[in-house]
Amino acid sequence: MDPLADLLDGVRARTAAFCQAVLDPPWGLRIADGAALAFATVLQGEAWVVPDDGEPVHMDRGDVAIVKGPAPYTVAHEPGAVPDLVVHADNRLTTTDGADVTDMLRLGPRTAGRSMDGSAIVASGTYQVTSEVTGKLLDALPTVLLVPAAEAQGPVMELLAAEVGRDGPGQQVVLDRLLDIALVATLRAWFERSEARTPGWYGAHSDPVAGPALRLLHDDPAHPWTVATLAAKVGCSRAALARRFAGSVGEPPMSYLTGWRIALAADLLRSSDRTLESIAHQVGYANAFALSVAFKRVRGLSPTHFRTRALD
Repeated sequence: MDPLADLLDGVRARTAAFCQAVLDPPWGLRIADGAALAFATVLQGEAWVVPDDGEPVHMDRGDVAIVKGPAPYTVAHEPGAVPDLVVHADNRLTTTDGADVTDMLRLGPRTAGRSMDGSAIVASGTYQVTSEVTGKLLDALPTVLLVPAAEAQGPVMELLAAEVGRDGPGQQVVLDRLLDIALVATLRAWFERSEARTPGWYGAHSDPVAGPALRLLHDDPAHPWTVATLAAKVGCSRAALARRFAGSVGEPPMSYLTGWRIALAADLLRSSDRTLESIAHQVGYANAFALSVAFKRVRGLSPTHFRTRALD
C-alpha cells in the first residue's frame, strides 16, 4: 500500500453523523461535537468556517472543507456572527444556554433548520479516528483546508448531495462509504494545491527511488531492513537511496521505519490484548525488550504505560 492509504486506514465514517442544515442569515453554528476530523460542503449559498485560533475560511457553493478537531469552531454566514445553536455529538442541537432543540429543528431525514426556504444549505459529516498511525496524516493538515468547487466536484460529491436527505434501506452504510471516498478525494485534491505544503511522505510516492522504498517499508515493516537491503530491492546504491529518501521524505529511511513501526505497535497496544512479545515480532523487533527501548525513546513512555493510559 502507499503511505496515504495506510495513514487513512484508521479514519472511517462509521455510522457518521452526516446531515444538512438549512439556514437563513443571520445564523451561526457552534460545532462542539469533539470529532477529530470533519467534512463540510456548501450545497447552496455560502458559509464561513471560523476556528477559535485561526483565520476564517470562506466557502462558496460546491467548495469542500476538512476541519481538524477536536477543538470547537464556528460555521456562520459571516466571520463575526455570534452562534445561536450548538452542534454536539450525534447531531444533537442545543441553544447556547443548553436547551435541547433537536426535535424542534428537525425538517426531515438528516435535515435540520427553521425552514426549508433557507438561503444556505451546509452538509457536514464526521470521521472517527481510531489509529495512532493516522497521527502522521493529521499532523500534515492545517486546522481548516479548503478545496474549491472546481477541483472538488465529481460523482462522489453529487451522490452525497443526493443521498443526505434520503432515508432508504441501508442509507447509513451508503453515506458512510461515500464520506470515506469523499475524504480521500478531497485530501488528494488538497495535496495537489501549491499552498498545501505537501508532506514528504506524500510527495515521495512519485520519486523513482524514494517512492518504491517507502512502499516496501509500509508493506513489510517487520522485515529486517537495512539501508543496504532496501537499496538492493530498489536497485540503487546505498548512498543514492539515503540521499534521495532523505531529500524526498525529510528523514533517513531507517528513522522513518522506526517511526512507522512504533506507530503500528501503538495501534496494536491500544486495540488488542496481545503480549508485548507478540507485538514486537509483528512490527519488526527481536523481542519485547527491544521494542520497549525503541518505544520509550520515540514516545517518551513505556509500551505498558501507553497501553494503560489508552485504556483509561
